[in-house]
Amino acid sequence: MAMKITDECTACGLCLPECPTESIEEGDIYVINPDTCNECEDTEEGPHCVDVCPVDCIEKA
Repeated sequence: MAMKITDECTACGLCLPECPTESIEEGDIYVINPDTCNECEDTEEGPHCVDVCPVDCIEKA
């Protein structure tokens, strides 16, 4: 499974440096590549992008 960014994204950029698999791409809204996103499964904290998103627009796909 992977995370996805919804249309509420403000393209603030906070999630980009937090992604350990470099699965987030810039655009009008940011996009998560489902082929490389592993929901930060190797960390106890869970998805790093969700923790830093100020508008809570990142959810499980």
